[in-house]
Amino acid sequence: MKDIFTGDLVRLSAFDPDEMAKAYTNWTRDSELTRLFDGGASVLHSAKAGTDFFEKMVKEDGPANHFFSIRKLDDNRLLGDINLDVINQWGSRDSFVGLGIGDRNDWGRGYGTDAMKIILRFAFTEINLRRVTLTVFEYNPRAIRSYEKVGFRHEGRLRGALLRDGKRWDMLYMGILAEDWQEKYHA
Repeated sequence: MKDIFTGDLVRLSAFDPDEMAKAYTNWTRDSELTRLFDGGASVLHSAKAGTDFFEKMVKEDGPANHFFSIRKLDDNRLLGDINLDVINQWGSRDSFVGLGIGDRNDWGRGYGTDAMKIILRFAFTEINLRRVTLTVFEYNPRAIRSYEKVGFRHEGRLRGALLRDGKRWDMLYMGILAEDWQEKYHA
């Protein structure tokens, strides 16, 4: 049996708020990254503010939310983070997933796709979820292709949800069900 937190290119590790805050302080100097992560205005934060934010996030979200760092397999370098926000573990068994690869030099190399495969395996085999959902801005075709590659399907769109550079963009909703995942990876 394979380690559930290890993929072909990356592994998931424990989330360290201090380490992540320092990394985000550097990564968010790139406004393109912040525009891919968030619909709000791009702002800069200190490492201290980032640590406070991440510590509060982890403490307040409770056991139904799962935060991980993404590390490169061959050198253990921090690449980004991924989280699974379980909405109703005992009822509908639904969740939202969020993923970020911080340094643009690591974009397009398959790290995010591999991390998503790992978190889906965790979601469907360890915590017995029924659905994993995500949102992505329509101006992020690289992420959309990655999500489609691992089995997410388009489920809806919030038209004109975001104003960027004088243009309205849609927010896309994508989802994968446990049976879709099972069919794709265990057929």
